[in-house]
Amino acid sequence: MSLLDILLSALRGVLANKMRSILTMLGVLIGVASVILLLAVGNGSAATIRESIAALGTDTVTVRASSTGGGGGPGATATEGSTVKEITVDVSDKLSDAGLGHVSAVVPQVSTSLTVSSTASSSDSVSIIGTSSDYFDVSTAEVGTGESFTEDDVASAAKVAVIGSELATTLFPTGSALGESITVDGTPLTIVGVLATQSSTGTDDPNTVVIAPISRIQRSFTGFGAVSSLLVQATSSDDVAAAEGEIGVMLDQFLGVGVDDTAPYTITNQTSLLETEAASADSFTVLLGAVAAISLLVGGIGVTNVMLVSVTERTREIGIRKALGATRGAILGQFLAEAATLTLVGGLLGVAVALIGATFEINGTMPVVLDYSIPLALGVSVAIGVFFGVYPAGRAAAMRPIQALRAV
Repeated sequence: MSLLDILLSALRGVLANKMRSILTMLGVLIGVASVILLLAVGNGSAATIRESIAALGTDTVTVRASSTGGGGGPGATATEGSTVKEITVDVSDKLSDAGLGHVSAVVPQVSTSLTVSSTASSSDSVSIIGTSSDYFDVSTAEVGTGESFTEDDVASAAKVAVIGSELATTLFPTGSALGESITVDGTPLTIVGVLATQSSTGTDDPNTVVIAPISRIQRSFTGFGAVSSLLVQATSSDDVAAAEGEIGVMLDQFLGVGVDDTAPYTITNQTSLLETEAASADSFTVLLGAVAAISLLVGGIGVTNVMLVSVTERTREIGIRKALGATRGAILGQFLAEAATLTLVGGLLGVAVALIGATFEINGTMPVVLDYSIPLALGVSVAIGVFFGVYPAGRAAAMRPIQALRAV
């Protein structure tokens, strides 16, 4: 019996009971589509996070005050024989003036959360950032309409602010926010600019912030103590590591951090965040793939069930074919081919469904289909069909002609 004859016989067997074959293929379809789509969702989530982190700037370094460290963190008080080791605006100015070879700018930041209101509306727990005018050059915050505040505004502690686009819409739903006044915890600020819409990063939404001169925020809200962080711009993305080293050396010198002291600050960059995210994303994608693979396994078990029923129903057919000279290999090949056909067609349909589903946003995430997921899911589905079809096919091939012909 030729290979073509075996395949044609397998196709006739599949078509003999259409509804049962369709239901079997449906199980495989769901399994394959689930594997591809869930891997795509995991990959899409990772891509979104990577884009958000990369949007923060790959040439920037962030210095944050640590809650511990030799001499104390922000808000620490001096004790006899010790000095308070805090990062202040004065320390930021010293870093800017130090002429570091791999650092192009140092921007101090203070932050707090307060209620912001206008004559039309108000918003609670709004992120308030006090910084210098260089912030708009170093960060990814871009003024969409209006303009940013200037160094003269910082020097005079001017009551001006740039706000996020979403906050502008909330506070001024019927008109432009430019030139209007908002009240931040009782302090009036005039809006001189509105930020262009940005992608949200983590828990901080850049579209709902108020950015004002650091001198005004310190004078009105936070006091003239330690800053929350320093945003440091390296001369290029390739110089980030060198900039980190220079910043660390100078900070230790300015803060009087000894060799055995714990630095009262931490330095991070977007590259380290990307590496951490990549590891987490890979684990998340693998987990989703494992969950989806369970449905594919269930589909394979369904193939076994269907093939066992098919063998039982076609006992006389098997006996007649063996009596006419069909070999054990031909019978085995026919039933394995039927199982492989069911899973192959179901797998192809599953791929089509997954590709269609990947064009829609799922739970706020746009799926990104992995190149290897399609051949992987399709190959595994066929392999599962063959694997789970071995036992029913083996039973059919092992039948003796006389026993099979006796079956009613």
